[in-house]
Amino acid sequence: MLDYFFWLLLIIAFVMEAWALIDSLTVPTGAFSAASKQSKKLWMIILIVATVVGAAYAVAPAALGASPIALLLGILPVAAFIGAAVYLADVRPAVGPYKKNNGGRGGSRSGPYGPW
Repeated sequence: MLDYFFWLLLIIAFVMEAWALIDSLTVPTGAFSAASKQSKKLWMIILIVATVVGAAYAVAPAALGASPIALLLGILPVAAFIGAAVYLADVRPAVGPYKKNNGGRGGSRSGPYGPW
């Protein structure tokens, strides 16, 4: 029973890493430098590696029969999770105002607070 809980944690970590990667794809390249963050290229490398590592560790218990507890305590899944968490907690809010879609609120903007 405890194995399933730790396997669920690995799956949740993978979903978070994939979310960070997909979100970073929607941010223009210039937004990172405008927000005084590392380049988009560096964040893409970090998040692609994190997502690949997260996917590998999320399917390893089913594919290899490995113990999820032992996998979760390794350095790679922890580092991948931290990379995605830093992006989501620090970089995403900083580059959010520079997004093309601005969080899904489309339409013409006539005033400083949105459409009139």
